[in-house]
Amino acid sequence: MKANRVEALEVYQLAFSLQQRLFELSKAFPCEEAYSLTDQMRRSSRSVGANLSEAWAKRHYLAHFRAKLTDEDGEKEETLHWIANAHACGYLDSPTTQTLIADYMLVGRQLGTMIRYAESWCQPFACATPPTSSNRPPATRPPETGNR
Repeated sequence: MKANRVEALEVYQLAFSLQQRLFELSKAFPCEEAYSLTDQMRRSSRSVGANLSEAWAKRHYLAHFRAKLTDEDGEKEETLHWIANAHACGYLDSPTTQTLIADYMLVGRQLGTMIRYAESWCQPFACATPPTSSNRPPATRPPETGNR
């Protein structure tokens, strides 16, 4: 199936679902964590899907596409760190933690596949090389109208 929007991608749907799940779970964290662990976990989990959305928009350029997917993978790893931290502090139980880790590892495998085969994701748009002075088309001026 060809995806026309980022929301159609299974990896995006999973990342979004996980972000919402972490949001709900973090509501039970202590108030003193509001501006530290809670905020960091919410931000990094939201960045996973946000970076995929950005990558999707930049898939006209292979290097940009891969770079944003790599950023997304980094945010996924940061989220895993905060999940482990929340578990160590007793805010998440072991079964919940293990499920979250397994689901984020699936996101990671899917991202790895996208990174490895990035060219195939870019093909519909013929992944171009960003323009340089040597391959940029000449600028043209609009025709003169005589009304100056």
